[in-house]
Amino acid sequence: MNRFTALTSTCVPLPLENVDTDQIIPARFLKATTREGFGDNLFRDWRYDRDGHPNPDFVLNRGTYRGEILVAGKNFGSGSSREHAAWAIDGYGFRVVISSFFADIFKGNALNNGVLPVVVSPEFLAGIFDAVESDPDATLTVDLPAQQVTNNASGRSEHFEINPYKKDCLLNALDDVDYLLSRKDRIAAYEAGRSETYSSMFKTGNIS
Repeated sequence: MNRFTALTSTCVPLPLENVDTDQIIPARFLKATTREGFGDNLFRDWRYDRDGHPNPDFVLNRGTYRGEILVAGKNFGSGSSREHAAWAIDGYGFRVVISSFFADIFKGNALNNGVLPVVVSPEFLAGIFDAVESDPDATLTVDLPAQQVTNNASGRSEHFEINPYKKDCLLNALDDVDYLLSRKDRIAAYEAGRSETYSSMFKTGNIS
């Protein structure tokens, strides 16, 4: 996982609602047990035809849009709980996904894999789509410490919410295991304190 603080980038617009995890990464690619190669199959059935030829009409194949931020319509990541959807988004190179609503399980999977899901108001989302349609080089700035996203074309900013624990993990490039290991001294001190407390209780007979 890479450390995340602030990011300014152009973005890729996907103004579709109810994009589910099977559209993000089709089920036939779920046999793999490691994350390698999933980015190649992100939105596979939209990016390629049945013969494996790129679909020139799909946004990722146009060459007009690029960047580390994916901007999607409402209810992104619905459907099955497959973590592979987050793997595919991360593997393609997106570090942020912006939408007005995310499915809860997808949101958790994204955070666990170093992808920041940013929830904005429908009005702010529409402003991003308008800015990018007018100028594909328009940029967004996502500031995690301040929990703020800015549409640099309009100058408008909006605050976003994030679980404090997940925010700390992203800021320090920690997964759940790394987080526990980073606090092993505190855990050991706590356990030692509990042992001393129970030992004292046994000696005084204050435990049943």
